Amino acid sequence: MLSKVNIKNRKASFEYQFIDKYVAGIMLLGTEIKSIRNNQANISDAHCVFIEDELFVKNLHIAEYSNGGSRNHEPKRARKLLLNRQELRKMLVKVKQKGMSIIPIRLFINEKGKAKLEITLAKGKKIYDKRESIKEKDQKREVEREQSNRK
Repeated sequence: MLSKVNIKNRKASFEYQFIDKYVAGIMLLGTEIKSIRNNQANISDAHCVFIEDELFVKNLHIAEYSNGGSRNHEPKRARKLLLNRQELRKMLVKVKQKGMSIIPIRLFINEKGKAKLEITLAKGKKIYDKRESIKEKDQKREVEREQSNRK
């Protein structure tokens, strides 16, 4: 059974310019993975931080599992991300540069049934960059409309 979980952070591409992308595993509790499989997660406010050379994702909201009872999890707890040591070192060096952040852009379940978080090393966009993004989006939308009107 292939799961259709694919939760995206649509705001991220507007707010940040992506530099490098990585796919990381997440350390989850049993009720958390069940909530993710029910598409009950939100990554729009999430961000990643280094705590003692380990990468954690904060503000990743995973709703409490409805049948969890007293063993349920805290919805916005910090969760450890699983990457190899070389990737962590590379990211740590780049994050120390001014204006660099690590932002989650997609939460999904792979073919083996494991929850994965696609993260990106990103640089915040300036206001004029955001205006350019809006212009490009509008132009693309107009071209698509013209093409659909011709058909």
